[in-house]
Amino acid sequence: MKILCFGDSNTFGFNPEDGSRYPQDVRWSGILKNNLGDKAKVVEAGCNNRTCIADNLSGEMYTGYRIFPKLLKDDFTHIIIGVGINDLQKIYDISLQDLENGLESLIIEAKEKLPNVKIILLSPSEIKDSILNSGFNVLFDKISISKSKGIVRIYKNLADRYGCSLLDLNTIVEVSDIDGLHYFSEEHKKIAESILKLIE
Repeated sequence: MKILCFGDSNTFGFNPEDGSRYPQDVRWSGILKNNLGDKAKVVEAGCNNRTCIADNLSGEMYTGYRIFPKLLKDDFTHIIIGVGINDLQKIYDISLQDLENGLESLIIEAKEKLPNVKIILLSPSEIKDSILNSGFNVLFDKISISKSKGIVRIYKNLADRYGCSLLDLNTIVEVSDIDGLHYFSEEHKKIAESILKLIE
């Protein structure tokens, strides 16, 4: 097996307590790598602040639709996709339909380049109101929070349309009250366990 973990800061392993990166044995993509060992090659392609369709001011690496095709050079058997929350930052003014179109383009790209690949869609958790009292309140507002409640519908639609597996993180884990956006270590473990069940 060859597995690509493509996502944002919650794939990267952002620690809401201090802004550091969780070690490999704590972040979900690293746990996946450790547990599968020699049975799989796991590529951790998480990136803080990565968008799906919005042109991120930080450049190509942070803009999902621009960097994603360049990561498809390996013969992956599984691709895990978890992006979209950062598109809801107030600076981008992205509609949920724009976001659905963008996520759909990633799925189509993956299927065109790797016809036999199995895609797991990792629907992000809704943003908590506590984000408004955190340092991320310069990026997200009440409209962002409201839009985040519609992301799972997008992921479900696309999973049905393209025959992808779906993991709705709202049903598995909860974002921290510290920033309303990121997960504590125990939640990463739950995510990894859920993905392992799907893969194995």
